Formats: sequence, C-alpha cells, structure tokens
Amino acid sequence: MVNQALSQPDPKRWKALVLLCLANFMVIMDTSIIGVALPAIKEALGYSQANLQWVFNAYVIFFGGLLLLGGRLSDLFGQRRMFMWGFAILTLASLLAGLAWNEESLNIGRALQGFGSALIAPSALTIVMMLFSGNPKELGKALGFWGASAAAGGSAGVFLGGVITEWLSWEWTFLINIPVGIIVMLVAPGILSKGVRGKGSIDVIGSIFVTAALVLVVYGIVTAEHNGWGAQTTLWTLISGAALFILFLIIQAVKKEPLVPLGIFKARNLAAGNIALFMLSAGWIPLWFFLNLYMQQVLKFSALAGGFGLLPMTVLTAICMMFISGKLIGKFGVKANLVIGLIALGGSLMLFATNTPVDGNYATHILPAALLGALGMSLAYIPATMAAMSGAKPEEAGLASGLANTSYQIGSAISLAIMAAIAAASTASQAGADPVTALNEGFQQAFLWSGIFAFAGAILAILFIRSPKPGETNGPAVM
Repeated sequence: MVNQALSQPDPKRWKALVLLCLANFMVIMDTSIIGVALPAIKEALGYSQANLQWVFNAYVIFFGGLLLLGGRLSDLFGQRRMFMWGFAILTLASLLAGLAWNEESLNIGRALQGFGSALIAPSALTIVMMLFSGNPKELGKALGFWGASAAAGGSAGVFLGGVITEWLSWEWTFLINIPVGIIVMLVAPGILSKGVRGKGSIDVIGSIFVTAALVLVVYGIVTAEHNGWGAQTTLWTLISGAALFILFLIIQAVKKEPLVPLGIFKARNLAAGNIALFMLSAGWIPLWFFLNLYMQQVLKFSALAGGFGLLPMTVLTAICMMFISGKLIGKFGVKANLVIGLIALGGSLMLFATNTPVDGNYATHILPAALLGALGMSLAYIPATMAAMSGAKPEEAGLASGLANTSYQIGSAISLAIMAAIAAASTASQAGADPVTALNEGFQQAFLWSGIFAFAGAILAILFIRSPKPGETNGPAVM
C-alpha cells in the first residue's frame, strides 16, 4: 500500500512540506517561547519560584511522554487525521493557557499543549518521510528544511517571547498559536493526503506508565535542589519513576500489541540513533537556555536584545540544514557528520564553560562559541534523525518517528532538569561571593556538564552507529 502511494511523487509535496515545517516550528517553539515571559507570569499568577519551572516542564513532560502514543495513533488512524486532531487540541489548549487565571489552570493548559504537540510531531515527520522517500536527494533536502524548522523554532521562540513580552503581554506567548492553528486546520485537508491506516489496538496502560515514569523522574530531579538528593521524597520519587519504566518495558515485552514492539530496536542504527538524539538535545537545549540567562542576568541584556543575540545561531542553523548538511551526508555519510557535529557542539559548550566572564561582551565571548554550537547542531541533527528512523518497517514509520521525537524531548527535559540543579547547587556554594559572579559560576558548570553529554554522544556514535553496507541506504524502509 505504501509502495503504491509512493510510486508517483505527490505533486503537492513541497507545499505540504511548508505546512509540516510550520507545524514542527510551532511544536518546538512552544518549548522555548515562554522563557523570557516567566518573570511576568510569576508576578501575574502568583507562582512561587520553585513552582515556576512547571510552566516549561508541564509542556515538555507531556509532549515527550505521549509522543509514543501519538506515533501509534498515527499508524492506526492515519497521519493527516492525527495531525488535525493534534492542532485542534493545541489550539484550544493555547486559548486556555492564554486566559489562565491561576497557576493550576496554566499548568493544565501547558500539559494539554504538550498532548496536542505529541499528536502533531510524529504524524508530521511520518508524512515527510512518506512524501520524499522515493527520492534520496529530495529526502535529504526535505529533512534539511525539517531540521531547520526545529532549530529555528527553539531559537526563535526565545526571540519572539522577548518581543511579545515587551510589546504585548505574556498571554500572547500562548495566544499566538490560535490563528496559526486555525490556518493550518483550514489548509491541511487540501494539501495533505489521508495517509496510511493500519490495524491493531492502543496500549493505554503502556502510555500511562511511560508518561508517569517521565513525570516522576523529572519531578524528582527538579525538586532535589530544594529537598536534597538524599531526601526520602527525592529518592522515592526517582525510584518510583524507574520502577514504572521497568514495568513499562515488561508490559511491552509480553503484550500482544504493545505501544513499542521491542523488536523495532533490532533495526540497524535505530537504537543508536535514538541515543544520539537524546545526547544531542542534552547538549543543545541547555546551551540556548543558559546562554539566554547569561545574556540577560549576567550581561544585563534586555529580553529583546537577548532574542536578537540568538538570531545568528538561528540563521546559521537554518542555512546549514537546508543547503549544506544534506550534501555533506551524501558525501561523507551519516556517522561522520553526526560525530563531527556532536564534537563541535561539545566544543562550543566548553568555550562557554571557560570563557563567559561577568564583564564579557557579545562579539568576543558569545558569538564565536554560539556559531560553533549552531554548526554542531546543524551537522548532527539530520543524521541522528535518519539513523533513528532507519530500518523501520512501513507500518512502524509513525512509531519510529514517535521514538525519535521522544528521545529528543526526554533528553531535553531530563538534561535541563539536571543542569538547572547543577547550576543552582554551584551558585549556592559560592558563599560570600558577589551574587552575579556566583550566578555566572553556576551557568558555567551547566555549560561544562552539557558539553560532557555532547562529547559522550560523539563517543557512543563512534562505537555504535554502523555505516551502511554496499547497496544499503541510511534512510528508513518506507520506500
């Protein structure tokens, strides 16, 4: 069925790609756009400093935790249908978040935004793979645009958050999704084909267990700063999360139609590609998060100036992913580009860890390292995604894309929670030091350990990513 659908290229595939990249941009942007609005949200809704982080984490946790379910639903009910349902939920959730009257209502709105995005992301990536898999050159170019939209969404979210917060209000960081969502839902039926529908059941128990496990692990890490790593509440929260994840794996092994058939990890490079995506996000997300804080809280940039400061990274990432990365993959292969990209990202983080003084300036202490990090992300993201999708059967394309997105988002959530705890502990240990100096020391420690994650990812890629044999390709088996 898939072979027939792909025997002739879809004449609307490039228009569809624009729509799908817009969706990917929005999904990733929603993880970052609220960053500079947090102080205004805290003041307006009465958040405590400890609870404020849930404005970010409620979205990321439910997005990452439900992506596997979103991929499975995409395979069962059709990619376009789940894409549309996801945008309907995201749009309504954005309305709730924008009209939130207290912290509970905003947290619920953010969690529902995450659920909607968890339906959108795997459906959209599966459609991209199905539209372009018949032509490897077109697939590389399409994935370049796809990767650029993700990178632009993360960086532009910080920039747009600053513009919206300064010129409008924090509510519009959520309400901006509504007109875009309505446009997408009106345009999608005329551009996107219905997709492929499969047969089977939905593993609701597995979905609940893996999401609850992620919530508990991230919550345990986040609250360890306040409760202490040795506290009973911290230990039991983390142990409970780990136990639920083990139970999830057991359920997947014995269930007839599991959420994640464990046999999918036998596909060449798929498991290693997902690990690479986890490690890539563990370096990249803390980079832009703490770089933004360094510019605003140490160098005293305004929110708007901080957003402009991230634009060169966004531009370089977009250019490299759209016009350069695909050609380099074709010439040197997935493994070489992935390893070099992770090493460049790690090098960027090490520069930030050692060369960000309290009296630093943008041209000397930010721009060179930021561009190196953007180059690393550009080189690594597409080959990591291709590896994570490689070898998946046509009927498991949605599952594979859900796994890839899950690995990236879980890496983001867990690494950011860890780095925030490290930064806070380092700052607190600087007793008697100047507050800004102490804060900067914490940021440098976060950069340092994020860089270690990136270098570890490069080592793992060297060890476990396998180059294709003669006659094989790096792409997924949906042709």
